[in-house]
Amino acid sequence: MEKHRKKIEFGARQHPKLEGITYNYGTAGFREKADKLDAVMYRMGLLAVLRSKKTKVEVGLMVTASHNPVEDNGVKLVDPMGLMLTENWEPHATHVANCSDLELVDTLQRVAAEEQIDAKQKVNVIIIGYDTRPSSKRFASSIQDGVEAFDEQVFQAGCVTTPQLHYLVRGLNTQGVYGDATEEGYYMKLGLAFWKLNGSQGIQTPVYVDGANGVGAEKVPKLLKYINEGKCSRAHFDKKSHLQAFVSNDGSQGILNDRCGADYVKIKQKPPVGMDVIHGKRYCTFDGDADRIMYFYVEKDGAFKLLDGDKICILLAEFFFEHWQHLELPRATFGVVQTAYANGSSTKYLNEKGIRVVLAPTGVKHITKKAEEFDVGVAYEANGHGNLIVKEKTWNSIIACSRKRLRPTDRQKARSAEVLENLINLVNQCVGDALSNMLVVETILNLRKLTIEEWAKCYDDLPNRQLKVKVRDRSVIKTTWDETKVIEPAALQRAIDVLVGVIPCARSFVRPSGTEDCVRVYSEAETQELADTLAYGVAGTVYDIAGGVGEKPQLHIP
Repeated sequence: MEKHRKKIEFGARQHPKLEGITYNYGTAGFREKADKLDAVMYRMGLLAVLRSKKTKVEVGLMVTASHNPVEDNGVKLVDPMGLMLTENWEPHATHVANCSDLELVDTLQRVAAEEQIDAKQKVNVIIIGYDTRPSSKRFASSIQDGVEAFDEQVFQAGCVTTPQLHYLVRGLNTQGVYGDATEEGYYMKLGLAFWKLNGSQGIQTPVYVDGANGVGAEKVPKLLKYINEGKCSRAHFDKKSHLQAFVSNDGSQGILNDRCGADYVKIKQKPPVGMDVIHGKRYCTFDGDADRIMYFYVEKDGAFKLLDGDKICILLAEFFFEHWQHLELPRATFGVVQTAYANGSSTKYLNEKGIRVVLAPTGVKHITKKAEEFDVGVAYEANGHGNLIVKEKTWNSIIACSRKRLRPTDRQKARSAEVLENLINLVNQCVGDALSNMLVVETILNLRKLTIEEWAKCYDDLPNRQLKVKVRDRSVIKTTWDETKVIEPAALQRAIDVLVGVIPCARSFVRPSGTEDCVRVYSEAETQELADTLAYGVAGTVYDIAGGVGEKPQLHIP
């Protein structure tokens, strides 16, 4: 460390820490107004080098603030297998981000000592990706300054989706076994799996995509090129579209996440601005960095119907489970991971199908960790973020069933194994991926010959409402592990219990946001009117007890 002290200190002077700001490495890394993040970016470049030295392989950094407004930004570290930064390194990230410029080298030395890092360990490369925010490219350069202060090298992946960056890290560290570690390799892997599942006929029903004016919007045409021009298949290319997707909010005019994108559509329960929504067509919406996806449509009377992460979860889980049962792997476990935000009807539906469901706290790292307890885990959040995680031994068993010669009576087993093998390749197991999950949904609907309306009717959502309450300090609220109950302040949970107790079939919980200075409120009940009444009642209680700022949330009845 002493060898690089002068370079690190010089870099710190070029990227000075702002006074009076405390940063916290949350569920999705650091998030803040872009004008407050330059020093954090530089320091995360430094920390990434230590993480790479510790793991002795490549790690990544993604510059993004996902669904946040365009003036925000953020950064998160990606671990060697393309997963989120391991939880025990989050305090290191927080300490490095918050120490003074004069303490920076000493803080890095403490991290190295605590983690027993060999300073002589050479780093192959640090992979950096960024989204379409105006500040993102500059921040990628700040991160590079941090890496180069250690005399290490970077690979600038450029403007990519968050899931693509995760894919690149895993691809490099598996020497291409997971997939060729290039953006083209990403499209090739997904496209080939899509072709094998859907055949030469492809899918004839088009899907209309809300790109949130983000990075995902510019990647959809690239993915389609690989699918529709036969680049992914040796089969004869007949010059017809095998998947049609038309993108609105493509960034050419609108503002990132401005009245569009998955978060807006979920919370507002209405279509995004900038998209003409017509009865009889199928729509989906991404978030700003394309790791979330939801579907929606309108009925003949114009009523808006949302198919969120819960609906995608049951579509994937039920389809996989049906084929999974044919494989007869008695010692292998299959389960679904949800969060407290999951609609109660979705959990009931899965239980009735004989599929085990467990809860995890909100956030990618939590649902992923819980899913890893199963041999096959389907992990989804209601916000549209989710994926499928398969242990290596189970993956090998599926491949063996798919590729060995089976007796005529075992043809169904072989067919199911083949379907699951290709479905697993269609999923980005690193992290939730809007592009990948769009192909998954389109494929399952095609193979099951379902319309979006038929999919939506598999169960009826309990009406629900989500709200945000701005507070002075979100950390005053402490919850149980699964976030279904408030521990502190105790008076808040007592008040919530009273409000829930007078409304039939009601449920409500609150939790401090992991990415914004607010408290999130979720409520559901047997009618939308009651769900709205409960949500605003709870939101007002949060405002009163937990130090609300600004205008108090109130239900306005027309």
